[in-house]
Amino acid sequence: MAPHGLTPIVLSANTPETFYRGAGRIGWFRGSPVRGDLPEDWVASTTLRAGSLDCSGMSRLADGTLLADVIAADPVGWLGKDHVARYGSDTALLVKLLDAGQRLPVHVHPSRDFAYRHLASPYGKTEAWIVLSATPGATVHLGFSRDVPAAELAGWVRDQDTGAMLAATNQIPVSSGDTVLCPAGTPHAIGSGVLLIELQEPTDLSLILEWSGFPLDPGQVTLGLPLEQALTCVNRQSFSPERVAALRGRPLNGAVGSVLPSAADPFFVAERVDGSRPLTAAYSVLIVTSGAGLLSPSAGASIPVGRGSTVVIPHAAGECSLSGDITAIRCLPAP
Repeated sequence: MAPHGLTPIVLSANTPETFYRGAGRIGWFRGSPVRGDLPEDWVASTTLRAGSLDCSGMSRLADGTLLADVIAADPVGWLGKDHVARYGSDTALLVKLLDAGQRLPVHVHPSRDFAYRHLASPYGKTEAWIVLSATPGATVHLGFSRDVPAAELAGWVRDQDTGAMLAATNQIPVSSGDTVLCPAGTPHAIGSGVLLIELQEPTDLSLILEWSGFPLDPGQVTLGLPLEQALTCVNRQSFSPERVAALRGRPLNGAVGSVLPSAADPFFVAERVDGSRPLTAAYSVLIVTSGAGLLSPSAGASIPVGRGSTVVIPHAAGECSLSGDITAIRCLPAP
């Protein structure tokens, strides 16, 4: 039987302020009031927003307790013995809902190696996108379409030559159900009109290549490093059509199981789940994408869930099951 309190918990929205606009899609998806201009919901987050002094970005439970503190008090119960042996009390995962009410700026997240050497972080920020909805013609920018010399990239950034920067990226159409992996070091931007689930390494490390037109201080966008040093984290090599295709995963309208390409496996796992098979015991974050039904742990009461529900599931909850006409994305840290 699960220890007291170690059962699935349905979470409220956790929407920290940020520099770009949402368009109300998070509230629409969740079916609950969320300030429409806030574009991110940090789900089951134990990650602090960069530069925050007030726990911004970190999820709180209904009584106001930080989820990170609850996990730290019983890491084995929450995360499992094998996870704790590898990561300690760190969940090793950040999940978000992201509502792009405008195109995000071109930016890059550092690799683990770069973050370890220059930023005192064990994590970089590889991420993956699972598109829940997209307006007609919506796109994402992913990698450069040609090799870009270091001096040319530095010139674009110093001059804020957004046109040249965007013209050198792969612009990829996306629609509901698409899945895409964005490896650390990849210049990228999510276009306007997209609502997605984002799985990420648990950091808030971003090198902003494009700040013109956004309420950003140019002195605060280079990871606290000199620009020339920060730019060395950028993958300036061409992403060929074959490379881009390899970063696309399985569509959400397919069978249950993993939806991301295998290159995501060292960082995180995303599974499409429904009521056809049980959910093995594991720390995970569940986002219900359609329908309604019940989430039932191995012991304890069943929990009503429906489209837009976000649930954190501790390892000690044991094997869980979904019932009803329901589909969801189950997000897990790398095993």
